[in-house]
Amino acid sequence: MPSDRDSLIDMGFEPLRVDWALKATNNRGLQPAMDHLFQHQGDPVPDLNAVNQAPSSANKDATNAEDEEDLDMLGSRFGAADAEAKSIKCSECGKVFKNTALANFHAEKSGHDQFEESTEEIKPLTEEEKKQKLEELRDKMAEKRAQKAAEEAKEHQANETLRRKAGKDMNKIKEDLKLKQALQEAEAKKREKVEEARARAAVKAQIEADKKARAEKAAREKALREGQPIPTTTPDQTAPAAPTVQSGPSREFKETRLQIRMASGGPYTTTLPSDAPLRAVAEFLAAQTTDVDVETVTFTQNFPRKTFTSAEFSKSLKELGLTPSAALMAS
Repeated sequence: MPSDRDSLIDMGFEPLRVDWALKATNNRGLQPAMDHLFQHQGDPVPDLNAVNQAPSSANKDATNAEDEEDLDMLGSRFGAADAEAKSIKCSECGKVFKNTALANFHAEKSGHDQFEESTEEIKPLTEEEKKQKLEELRDKMAEKRAQKAAEEAKEHQANETLRRKAGKDMNKIKEDLKLKQALQEAEAKKREKVEEARARAAVKAQIEADKKARAEKAAREKALREGQPIPTTTPDQTAPAAPTVQSGPSREFKETRLQIRMASGGPYTTTLPSDAPLRAVAEFLAAQTTDVDVETVTFTQNFPRKTFTSAEFSKSLKELGLTPSAALMAS
């Protein structure tokens, strides 16, 4: 049987403190020595020669009986460690595992962290039990696959619904944009037709006025040659007929459309800002053909009859009366 000193040292106490406790308690047993160790665990160890032994009031038989009781208590506390552990048991759910790897796997899956060693031996599975376990695993795997497939199908359906909704919204936006563009183009064409009609009416009225003026001039010259009285015209007769164009507020044309013809080729069509100078027209034409020199080219407008030379190149198309559109002859 190990001595009290050996037992205390095996329990983890320092040998010097064990000697101090045994001497201070007059070797009365394990329990008094342990009480002394716990009471003075933070105190420095004194010189053992100066330590007085405590007086013993119990006889030797009582001391031996107390020692036997202490040994029984320690045996019940530490003796179970001598038994061989054959498995690991989860204290939370009661499951028993053959080795540490299986216990760790169970801890990761379940979150349990309370385990203890067990003497319960796990018997090997029979062939029938192995087949049953394998069948259970297959059923669980099939169930998981089916559940995963159902979740994927549900997610796919949700994504498809979102995709279709986004496609419908995009198609609606495209249709609205096309409709808006079509309305804008129709409105622009309508305005262009009205402007062209006004321009044609104005040109036609000017032509009629010029014809009438030439006829009156010819009649006067004929009367002078023949010595006849010069015919007179009333204001109503000399006044040119007003073009039947729908009246409306005057508009500012930001752009001017020009059609330019040449004796050697053409026509050339361009659209320029109404504030652009006539030189821009000459530069445009020179870029189209090598027969044109910007500094010497001249432009002629038939109705009304006008000729533009380099002296007017600094004037804008608006100032020269070429807006909103005009036909020119370049030479």
